[in-house]
Amino acid sequence: MDKNEILEIYKKHNALLKGHFLLSSGLHSDTYLQSALVMQYPVIAEEIIKELVKEIYHLKFTTIVSPAIGGIRFGYELARLLKKRAIFTERVDGKMTLRRGFTIDPDEKILIAEDVVTTGKSTRECIEAVKEHGGNVVAITSLIDRSNGQAKFEYPFFPLLTVNVKTYSPEECPLCKEGIPLEKPGSRFIKNS
Repeated sequence: MDKNEILEIYKKHNALLKGHFLLSSGLHSDTYLQSALVMQYPVIAEEIIKELVKEIYHLKFTTIVSPAIGGIRFGYELARLLKKRAIFTERVDGKMTLRRGFTIDPDEKILIAEDVVTTGKSTRECIEAVKEHGGNVVAITSLIDRSNGQAKFEYPFFPLLTVNVKTYSPEECPLCKEGIPLEKPGSRFIKNS
């Protein structure tokens, strides 16, 4: 499966959205990638993630950590295919942390797995949570890098697919100026119970 076929899968499952979107980063965009609409089909998710496994199989790690909510299903499926452990971080009072009894051993080798990277903020917050618990991040992976080369990490980054889309600050957004209603499909501000 090549990268164009993966993008076609996103289109087929209405996971490549066009409109006016508020991203988790606070930026606005005319394009949104909703990986959950693809990940809801385990057979399709497996086929896509197998392509990524080919790119990262050489990495040495024991555990995959994903930021909630978007990265959870992706991280789990990636871990299943690689026969690794999968856990996730959650935002509590605005800070990414481990909950639900998840632990990380001192110097445990960690792969961070995020579904879509825009600015890298959630990924960096996940990295900080891992480091606070003594983990050793070896690399980062994602299904989609939509950062236009702007997301910079101190670790190797292995996105499956790079999709260049325009993002705007709210003050400079031409979609706002046109009066197009703003949608918030992401999960950053979902309340934890």
